[in-house]
Amino acid sequence: TMGNWLVNHWFSAVVLAAWLGINIFLFTYYFLFFDRDERYFYTRAILGSALAWARASAKCLNFNSMLILLPVCRNLLSFLRGTCSCCQRTLRKQLDHNLTFHKLVAYALALLTAVHTIAHLFNLERYNSSQQAMDGSLPAVLSKMHLQGSHKWLNPIHSNQTTVEYVAFTTIPGLTGVIITLALILMVTSSTEFIRRNYFEVFWYTHHLFIIYFAGLVIHGIAGLVRGQTGESIKEVHPHHCAQYLTHKDKHCNHDCCKDPEFGSIPAESWKWVLAPVLLYIFERILRVWRARQKVVVTKVVMHPARVLELQMQKKGFRMEVGQYIFINCPSISLLEWHPFTLTSAPEEDFFSIHIRAAGDWTERLIDTFQQQNLEMPRIEVDGPFGTASEDVFQYEVAMLVGAGIGVTPFASTLKSIWYKFQQGDQTLKTKKIYFYWLCRDTGAFAWFNDLLASLEQKMAESGKADFLTYRLFLTGWDTIIANNVALRFDTAVDTVTGLRHKTIFGRPMWNSEFTAVAAAHPRSVVGVFLCGPGALAKSLQKSCHQHSSLDPRKVKFYFNKENF
Repeated sequence: TMGNWLVNHWFSAVVLAAWLGINIFLFTYYFLFFDRDERYFYTRAILGSALAWARASAKCLNFNSMLILLPVCRNLLSFLRGTCSCCQRTLRKQLDHNLTFHKLVAYALALLTAVHTIAHLFNLERYNSSQQAMDGSLPAVLSKMHLQGSHKWLNPIHSNQTTVEYVAFTTIPGLTGVIITLALILMVTSSTEFIRRNYFEVFWYTHHLFIIYFAGLVIHGIAGLVRGQTGESIKEVHPHHCAQYLTHKDKHCNHDCCKDPEFGSIPAESWKWVLAPVLLYIFERILRVWRARQKVVVTKVVMHPARVLELQMQKKGFRMEVGQYIFINCPSISLLEWHPFTLTSAPEEDFFSIHIRAAGDWTERLIDTFQQQNLEMPRIEVDGPFGTASEDVFQYEVAMLVGAGIGVTPFASTLKSIWYKFQQGDQTLKTKKIYFYWLCRDTGAFAWFNDLLASLEQKMAESGKADFLTYRLFLTGWDTIIANNVALRFDTAVDTVTGLRHKTIFGRPMWNSEFTAVAAAHPRSVVGVFLCGPGALAKSLQKSCHQHSSLDPRKVKFYFNKENF
């Protein structure tokens, strides 16, 4: 299994190892630098090893803050996917892990922020105790040096009355540190799966605290409260020779170490790390706003059973590929909220469509708005389309498509496109066989998809390719009325639930037997497994892909792909 995992995920492992390696290198290098460098000899005399912990974590925070925006630059990812279309499949697949990497970097930021904050709390405590000390020790003498002149101070606390709270809320590093940390806590906690699924608006708005996060990060180090000895001062009074004379200074001093050391601030450098990605992200947002301003015409509105709304639209210059998604905004509901929806139309059609299920406040309001529209159609803004895993369906000889509930939408586009390719007699179609699995809780959700499957079934039969598509519908939730109805009509040619030739299966798929059957039917093929559904199902399918892939490059291989928003 480990061998199979490495075959399927070697590039992910390389990216992860590189990211971890750079973090470990930055932390170790700067920890040792601040723990040993002679410029910080006097700073360490007051702070001890907490200085190195604070500075090393700060470097890693800068590095990860540089990375955090890149995975959410959708236009950049689409561009890379386009330029990578001739690259290896493995490289293109990494772009679908963008949100996983974004979350990983966010967790690293949270951990590093905790280390940085705790280290600085220790630093403040030591600065405070050194300022109050009257014992003539080196930290005590260094803390009184602000009395000698403006360039002499090393300890930023110049008063015995100063508290940790005072520093935290009145200095630039303290206040920005508190604000950055609060923003990060809110962003991380509001992006949990539960809140994203049930209170998307909460997630959407709190995530925009990233603007405050980056503004605070750039300002954070400007005051330069942590200082070190200047290069010129080290040449004149080197700490290894002269430190002892600071605590035992004669009034009539006449040797090389008589002069007091001078200190300078560590220059703020967060802006150097984050400038390029922030500018790239600003350009990304400007591009999104410009594209969203282009007129969209809603040509058809269809209300399907189970509160599923279908919108058919047209927009000048809009070009899509199979399984792509768009972001939708309805200004009459919310000016700022954009929600992702997979396109259910095929590239061959003269319109593009989406199917929207009632799942939260915004979707409920959108469905109500379109149901109640009288004369005037509500205005819709569209951003996209953006590339995602299902674009690669036609790159595989054999494809297994798995949709759960409304997650069938990207495959509606795929199946429609196949239908058009058959109609047009497309000779370039690489795919030889498609297995389609749809898992659904209630029968109402099947209704809007039935017509497509029925027409596809007929088309395949007419062109002598009835075996090209094998589909299996799984009803995972049913009641006694449905069960009795099915039992009475068991011998009919078409299914009781859907009216299709393939019978609906009650319960969940046995993935082990499904994969075994596909592997047996296609012993030398590369099989693409595509899912739009929940995380638990993804883990199950991923496991099956690893278990049923052969290590022999000439035999069957299963590649897992998942939709990500």
